[in-house]
Amino acid sequence: MLVRDAMSTVVLTIGPDHTLRQAAALMSARRIGAAVVLDPDAGGIGILTERDILNSVGLGQNPDTERTHAHTTNDVVFASPSWTLEEAAHAMAHGGFRHLIVLDDGEPTGIVSVRDIIRCWAPIRRAAREHAPA
Repeated sequence: MLVRDAMSTVVLTIGPDHTLRQAAALMSARRIGAAVVLDPDAGGIGILTERDILNSVGLGQNPDTERTHAHTTNDVVFASPSWTLEEAAHAMAHGGFRHLIVLDDGEPTGIVSVRDIIRCWAPIRRAAREHAPA
């Protein structure tokens, strides 16, 4: 199975000057754990995750004044839609993160998360167990 089969194609994109509260509200409304941050001044495409927001709040920072650009990961590992889910899972495990931005022709076309991969793998694993010899 490929990343294109598992990825979410509805991608929340935000700017570097959104507050963390605004980002959190948008992410919560869409029930997603990451947003793509488009910031031409910082190299283009970054990612803001729920963990980034949680870390800021845990440090006592004000989500109404903290801007996404200060909490965005700009050193991003990107996935291709043609990667296998195994390749995506390996990249996540190796990098210690749970989301990959999927780029197609240099444009973000989706995000694949650990949850997406598990959702795809669970039925395959269950079917394999049901059809395995006893």
